Amino acid sequence: MRKIPVFLFAALVSTLTAFSPAPVKAQEPVETAGVAVGVTAGNMWFLPIKAISVTAGALSGALSYVVTGGNLELTRQIWQDTSEPPYLITPELARKSVGYRPELYETNDNGMRPDSTAGRMPRD
Repeated sequence: MRKIPVFLFAALVSTLTAFSPAPVKAQEPVETAGVAVGVTAGNMWFLPIKAISVTAGALSGALSYVVTGGNLELTRQIWQDTSEPPYLITPELARKSVGYRPELYETNDNGMRPDSTAGRMPRD
């Protein structure tokens, strides 16, 4: 067997370390499962509705071209509005849509998350 020189091995390890993906933030298993279920349930509704929207937009854009006598600007605007992404709900999109929720990131002196509803009066 041929031996790999030490410097080639060190170069390989340092290259793989430098280009490896950043570590993922640790999350609770329940949160991960909840996000997966929510994204899956959302996509069950979102994908068919998006497909119908894109199809209707393509047909109505073509119809608008014929009805308006070749108004290409209107046709392009209809096609652009109905075919814009997103085409799929991802966890990143869901988190971005919900926004930053500080109560999920706060901890008390014990390192536990405080109960965000304890001691609050319901709003009318």
